[in-house]
Amino acid sequence: MSAAIDDLGSLWMWGNFPEPQKDKSIESEFSLTSSCNPIPIWNFHGHTVVKVACGNEHVVALVTAREGYKGSDLVCYSWGGNSHGQLGLGDRQSRQYPEVIEPFNSDAPWTVYEVACGAFHTALLAQKSPSETLESVCWTFGQGDNGQLGQGTTQSMLSPEPVKGLPRNAFLISVDCGLFHTSVVSSAGDVWSWGMEKGLGLCPEASYSGPDAGDASLPLLIPCAGLYGPKFPEPVQVVCGAAHTILLADAGYKMWSWGRGWSGVLGNGKMIDCYSPTMALWPPLDADFREQSVKDGGDKSGAEKKPEDVVELERKLSMAAEDVRLLQSKLSLMERYASILHGATFGKPFEERDMPASLRGGGSFDIAKEWENMLESLDRGKLVRLEMFYRSMLAGVKDKLLKKRIQEILLESQSSLPSESTQRNK
Repeated sequence: MSAAIDDLGSLWMWGNFPEPQKDKSIESEFSLTSSCNPIPIWNFHGHTVVKVACGNEHVVALVTAREGYKGSDLVCYSWGGNSHGQLGLGDRQSRQYPEVIEPFNSDAPWTVYEVACGAFHTALLAQKSPSETLESVCWTFGQGDNGQLGQGTTQSMLSPEPVKGLPRNAFLISVDCGLFHTSVVSSAGDVWSWGMEKGLGLCPEASYSGPDAGDASLPLLIPCAGLYGPKFPEPVQVVCGAAHTILLADAGYKMWSWGRGWSGVLGNGKMIDCYSPTMALWPPLDADFREQSVKDGGDKSGAEKKPEDVVELERKLSMAAEDVRLLQSKLSLMERYASILHGATFGKPFEERDMPASLRGGGSFDIAKEWENMLESLDRGKLVRLEMFYRSMLAGVKDKLLKKRIQEILLESQSSLPSESTQRNK
């Protein structure tokens, strides 16, 4: 499902989502509504929806207690599927209409300011008010099979519980959930992650031995390696994919990523899993970009000049990123060309296992020898198809040659004929 808040503070949803009943007095079984177009959620009419997050079947929203928005009068609502207690309402009963999560009602001492949903779990950031110290706490509830609640257990929680493994003196600025993991970041540059599916490496410091290899049921501090460590500089936001994590930092100029790297989702030029944060190839990486933004008024405070080694590193990364993009475009072109030839020859799409074993190791090769090896490895049916393909191709070439010869003869004969005006004179 998808959700959006418009500039008037109204909530819209589309996809396969739990559409709330307009009248709470009407009892109905829980169901999902399918819509290809955004549908307004009228249950918060007269109030302002400030934040919203979606799970597989549940929704959590921050809504003003009264008309208008003063910054701290927020109430946390949830509705939808509740098979694992992901609504935080103390039971497993699904809800068709929004209900207030009681620890975060209008009279509670805690004010929620960030919400995030995993597949079947929820994480909230809340601060205590009024308070002399700016104290913030991460609360989690719902499915905990992979330790994604950070409570030191794999049990599900039906009501919000504070994550005790996080320091109380750190103000948390961002939280997000993947399918089976959760990540938070503090204003001081510390990042914590917990949970994950076994073996994905979503928490770099997790243990990789035993029956729960790769799972972390308590928050783990994620170090920033390299020139910037151990803390991430000026963190802005953390976001989670299904099985990977992205951190935006350095006031928005750099990204780090870790977790499962299938399809290149980490943005670091590779398609392999990464067990520790690596800097994504986020263009542009040259130092002139930040300097230009200062000239344009984007950074009024004035950014300090970077060390020469950092500038040189970013220049090399930028060149490497450009080389990777060029190689990927060439590889994509060659793959399409090979697929066309292979499909026309053997009548099926090209697959890697169809490639001769001698070619998989790379290095130089004898094309005549490799062609002979490929013919030797084909069965009779494939050889027959290959013969038919080349006979058809040869016939097509002869037809093209014949057509071209006929066109040449016609052109020669037309050029040798007298012009129309000469014929009239005669």
